[in-house]
Amino acid sequence: MELSSSSASEGVQEEGTGAGWLLSIVVPVMNEEAAIPGFLQAIRDALDGHIARWEVLFIDDGSQDATLSSLRHAHEQDARVRYLSLTRNFGKEAALSAGLAHARGDAIVPMDVDLQDPPEVILEFVRRWREEGYDMVYGVRGTRDEDTHTKRATAGLFYRFFNRMAETPIPRNAGDFRLMDRCVVDAINRLPERSRFMKGLFSWPGYRTTGVYYARPSRETGQSKFNYWKLWNFALDGVVSFSTWPLRIWSYFGAVIALIAFLYIVLLVGRVVLFGSDVPGYASLMTAILFFGGMQLLSIGVLGEYVGRLFIEAKHRPLYLVAEDSETPRASRGRGNG
Repeated sequence: MELSSSSASEGVQEEGTGAGWLLSIVVPVMNEEAAIPGFLQAIRDALDGHIARWEVLFIDDGSQDATLSSLRHAHEQDARVRYLSLTRNFGKEAALSAGLAHARGDAIVPMDVDLQDPPEVILEFVRRWREEGYDMVYGVRGTRDEDTHTKRATAGLFYRFFNRMAETPIPRNAGDFRLMDRCVVDAINRLPERSRFMKGLFSWPGYRTTGVYYARPSRETGQSKFNYWKLWNFALDGVVSFSTWPLRIWSYFGAVIALIAFLYIVLLVGRVVLFGSDVPGYASLMTAILFFGGMQLLSIGVLGEYVGRLFIEAKHRPLYLVAEDSETPRASRGRGNG
């Protein structure tokens, strides 16, 4: 199913103009000064005349360029533009959590500033939310032509692997771009964990959900801040946060090895009884030692991933710190949140 922009616009315009509800768009940014003006213009072009009340809430996640200055200027020019500036780079998941905690809308749309999430799709999100009663409408990337073959292949493997293990499956090829009703956002804001895998957290509350397919264009400006190492850690966080399967598998693995060892003992005893003692070979002995040693280290590493996250959760540090808020810039400096 492809999105029909014209029908979506007409439906939203008919009900949206003059409505009392507020739409909040949450946009985490880091070193994106060049992308902000074009993004805001695209939002105005897509929403003005269709959505009566909207705001854009930027979360500056420790930018080192003039992103914060650009956000201050945008706020001065248009009161519908708000921003939070975090004290340092806490990561996209923390920045997105900060945005959800501070968004004031009846419906909230997280999206990226690079315009790979087309703003006009928001109108279809709103139509599904208002006319069809869905609590969450997520965007599904109809194509991933902008991604490399390796990234498409690894993404497909991740979704299949995650959904087989996790109790809460996530939609395939769906990112952060979605509309959530206030009740969904309030539920997510109550989740206390510090190691946050937002795709999983979005799916966890449940509610009435549907997807909208759209063509994802290439990035307008700048470069992605994710490399393969960050994507690997991101995937690892997701698996460990939403599944105990990596721990459980070692119980089954240990049971299988114990059974094999028992059968091997029976074989050795039988050979000694029937044929007398024999001398085991060096190669087979070293192979067994190295194999089981490696398995033990691997299982300890998996256990360490969970223990490390328990350590982080037990400290109860704030998820982020706000240095500046466009609404109360001085009063909020140094305040812990999350």
